[in-house]
Amino acid sequence: MPTLAETAFPMRALLAGARRKERSLLDLTCRLVAAESPSDAKSAVDACMALAAAHFKQLGGRFKLHRQPRHGNILEARFGPRPTRTRESAKPILLLGHLDTVWPIGTLESMPCRVRNGRLWGPGTLDMKAGVAMAAAAIELLMEADLLHREIVVLLNSDEEIGSPASRPITEALARQCAAVYVLEPAQGLAYKTARKGIGEWHIVVNGVAAHAGVDFEKGANALLELARVIETVSGWTDLKRGLTVSVGMATGGTKSNVVPAQAGAHFDVRIPRLADGPRIARKFASLRPADPRCAIIVTGGINRPPMERSRGTVRLFRKAHALARELGFELREASTGGGSDGNFTAALGIPTLDGMGAVGEGAHASHESVFVEHLAARTALLAGMLLG
Repeated sequence: MPTLAETAFPMRALLAGARRKERSLLDLTCRLVAAESPSDAKSAVDACMALAAAHFKQLGGRFKLHRQPRHGNILEARFGPRPTRTRESAKPILLLGHLDTVWPIGTLESMPCRVRNGRLWGPGTLDMKAGVAMAAAAIELLMEADLLHREIVVLLNSDEEIGSPASRPITEALARQCAAVYVLEPAQGLAYKTARKGIGEWHIVVNGVAAHAGVDFEKGANALLELARVIETVSGWTDLKRGLTVSVGMATGGTKSNVVPAQAGAHFDVRIPRLADGPRIARKFASLRPADPRCAIIVTGGINRPPMERSRGTVRLFRKAHALARELGFELREASTGGGSDGNFTAALGIPTLDGMGAVGEGAHASHESVFVEHLAARTALLAGMLLG
């Protein structure tokens, strides 16, 4: 790892270079945004991925396309010298991102990609196509300055917004080869993220006994009533002091008001701060029993993303970023969040992972999604500085 004295001049030069590349960075982001890429539209995600691949090819990247039958294809690009030694300082660094979005095809009609009032607006700008463009600009800066002295692996996934069902094993396999993982998700305000909660999803179905609500009321076993009891029980597992939350987000049941409902169901979102919380909450769900013995409770689900805990390795990465940010003239802070990313997977493997290294903005997944243009150059220079070594 270079010392501050060794990086002082390159950081100033990188900032100047990043400012010169701001227009091309915005242009690439807009081209990626124009290639609308909802997670469930394979052909659209593939087209956006091909656009990114073409840009990385111009930079001299070495490519591998992980083709997927159901989800969008996944792009792996490598830059810089191939690793020839096994010591930690010679291992590659993984830049981790995704190009799928939550926005359906046609969203651009109501949310056009444009720069106005100091912001870059549009669906997927913040989460996280600007981050991908920042990575490309950072790599280009280092290559132009002959400062790319270790291999950089860029992995762009196509299914992050739906839980990474296809990309997770690829992400984990590549992370195991790397010394560190830098996640190109949006910043938390102005901060890098050193911790994220784990995410779980559970679905509960209650089967009861249907009956006429007026004629045979006592013969019915009300699935909705049983589900209400379950919801109250499960919601009581929330522990805000520990940061563990259990939230019912959707519930259904019944057919007619004059029929004792025979079936009801609910979906639950669970957020856990510690890896050990996962097995504990799973046991609680598995232990649910109906108050009415005529009802049956069926429980499915589990933890999808393990938590990204604030490890020593991640703290070391943040301290390096904090020092480099000072060289660039701003104070970098760290933060934690309840949302998950693909960085949760790499952190759970014990690989030092620093998140939120993409754009600064607001409105991810909302109609006012936008990137603050004023921060792009400095954050791109900081990302480039973190790749030095």
